[in-house]
Amino acid sequence: MKRFLSKLWKIVKNKYVAATLIFLLFFLFLGENNVRVIHRLKHELNDLNKEASLIEENIHQDSLEAVSLFGSKEALEAYGREHYYMKRDDEDIYIIKDEK
Repeated sequence: MKRFLSKLWKIVKNKYVAATLIFLLFFLFLGENNVRVIHRLKHELNDLNKEASLIEENIHQDSLEAVSLFGSKEALEAYGREHYYMKRDDEDIYIIKDEK
């Protein structure tokens, strides 16, 4: 073991190897853009990409719904009645909600 350490020390004592090791240590662990920061940013980017794909899917669904609504007056009236509780003048609306 002592022999291995002495060989290792001879290698590390070389100024080029020492400078390379210090350079690697600084940029891998101590620098502003270290491995931990890069890993966190990759996860954040993946989360944002997933969110963007969900938003694009919602936009697609909403555009399909808009096309179907503006296609006919009956569909637009049914949507207004269901979502905004709109009514005609001679109608009464009763809303029943569960208390769960």
